[in-house]
Amino acid sequence: MNDMRTSETAVAEAEADPVERPRILLVDDDQRNLIALTTVIEDLGEVVTASSGEEALRELLHGDFAVILLDVFMPDIDGYETARLIRGRRQSARIPVIFLSAVNKEEEHLMRGYEMGAVDYVFKPVEPRVLRSKVAVFVDLYAMQRDVERKAATEQRLMTAAFEAREQRLAAEDELQRTRRRQATIISAMPFLLFSVDESDGSPRFLEDNFEALTGFPCAAASETGFWLSRVHPEDVVDVGECFAERSAGRACSCEYRWQDAKGNYRHFLDQAAIGDGEREEMVGSMLDVTDRRNLESQLIQAQKMDAIGQLTGGIAHDFNNLLAAVLGGLRILKRRANLTDEHIKLVEMTEHAASQGAELIARMLAFSRKQQLSPGAVELERLESSVRHLLEHSLGGLVEVVWKIDPDAPPVFADAGQLELAVMNLVINARDAMPDGGKITVECAPRDIADGDASALAPGRYVCIAVDDEGSGIPADRIAQVTEPFYTTKEVGKGTGLGLSMVYGFSRQSGGDLVIESEVGKGTRIEIWLPAVDQQDLFSPAIDAEDDNDPSPALGIVLVDDDSLVRATTAEMLRDLGHDVRDFGSAAEALDALESDDGACDLIMSDYAMPRMSGLELLERARRTCPTAKSILITGYADINQIAKKANGVPLLGKPFKINRLKQAISTLFKS
Repeated sequence: MNDMRTSETAVAEAEADPVERPRILLVDDDQRNLIALTTVIEDLGEVVTASSGEEALRELLHGDFAVILLDVFMPDIDGYETARLIRGRRQSARIPVIFLSAVNKEEEHLMRGYEMGAVDYVFKPVEPRVLRSKVAVFVDLYAMQRDVERKAATEQRLMTAAFEAREQRLAAEDELQRTRRRQATIISAMPFLLFSVDESDGSPRFLEDNFEALTGFPCAAASETGFWLSRVHPEDVVDVGECFAERSAGRACSCEYRWQDAKGNYRHFLDQAAIGDGEREEMVGSMLDVTDRRNLESQLIQAQKMDAIGQLTGGIAHDFNNLLAAVLGGLRILKRRANLTDEHIKLVEMTEHAASQGAELIARMLAFSRKQQLSPGAVELERLESSVRHLLEHSLGGLVEVVWKIDPDAPPVFADAGQLELAVMNLVINARDAMPDGGKITVECAPRDIADGDASALAPGRYVCIAVDDEGSGIPADRIAQVTEPFYTTKEVGKGTGLGLSMVYGFSRQSGGDLVIESEVGKGTRIEIWLPAVDQQDLFSPAIDAEDDNDPSPALGIVLVDDDSLVRATTAEMLRDLGHDVRDFGSAAEALDALESDDGACDLIMSDYAMPRMSGLELLERARRTCPTAKSILITGYADINQIAKKANGVPLLGKPFKINRLKQAISTLFKS
């Protein structure tokens, strides 16, 4: 259509060109001759007159002429010279010149005229019919030439228009093809399927597009009766069937359900259909693959749930640790001071053991919430193997074989040695429990690298992967995400707390690593702990070591501050049992008043970190002005002890609950430094 309009436009433009009358230049110095000759030839064309050669040359500058009638004898520039000048110009060289002459009929003059470019002679007095005849010949020739030129120009315009139209058509076709390819690429990359609805049963009839890419099946398979509905998740079949029934009744309907692809995985589809706008009222629709969205939502919900549990754990740890510190401290003082019978000692030790289990439970919960106290350092893998073997030698039984495979190129890991040993022990014991009839457990240690751009939750760098493989019953795929939740266990009632894997998960994440679980029912489970190599150190402010110190400590003057009366009382008694002179206070203000009244006579200030009105850190800062030589120890029951250590600016930390030996060693270490 555009090509036709272009051609028609070109023809119209050609036909619209005005056809000009041929112009005749009449040159004579006699005005009477000009009038007479004009009368004779004026009907042949547009006559332009000039009374001299100079005037004739000026007229030639303004346009073209079919023929020039030129008088031979004229003043200034005669006809011969004028003709020579006309022939000398490229624009006027081919215009025919007819000489007008009243004399010089001799051959010599005629030859001179022809040499100057004349095509003919007309002698005066002029015979009108002869003049008209000769002028008419050249006018007709000129008209035919112009007509040929106009036709040639018209044809050229038509050819140009046709060429441009063809180029435009080809460009339009090329752009259309590119658009179609682009649309096809976009559609194939989009996670949705297009379909029309089968009126008989409401099932979808798909367009090919990206059907196979999304489902793994050829599109022809979808045309089989009942194919689509047969692969809907059993729990969603009823809802989908109702939706299809609505569509077969001509009503728009949408639903979201799970559908099993060719690999056996369930994908989430948002299925929507409505009446189309075409001449035929056909129901059409689309299926959007929302699997990734649902997975992300599940991960977000899981992360929020884990964060809530972690926050709850961190929040209650302080109060639990205070209670346990009072209970354990009181029991240990009772054992040291009271004259108990063997039966009473046994009861006290049972109670102490139960309280210690409570402290261990809190530690495991803190490990999950990643707020436990860690003292990371370089851990040699050979040392790890030796320690774990020693700890497990009486626990696994004779039916289970543990095989260690340590890559000789694996560097030491940067982690808390005790927590790492506990984590590997938990994994090995879980592997043993998964193989009641015995089997082999393989512990592999190998270096791994995470590069920039890798699809990993870990930061780029050097890591060590410690993997525990078993040949047990395996974990169902839908439970793998749950096994790291606290208190979730696949074991029988009474055979597990559900904190083992959650502790390992929390420990690995807090240590800058990750936990990866792979399992297949009936074939076994592989659990990997990824930890940074030693070249990626991010040291925490160390808490006080818990080892015993048997060296005697000098008697010290100690100011103890704790707003919890039970903890304060038991801690004060422990310090007195160690031979120290203790003054205890329930608030920072009381302690500061006492220090100022006795001019700072104090060797050591021990203060709880979190107290009302004034924190332990603020107390120590103000006490330094009064007691500049006194040393300090902070006591805390808070979970996030590492964050407190960073704020403490080098002040040693003692986490609740603590044993008397740990308290003694803390004071001894402080006064040795």
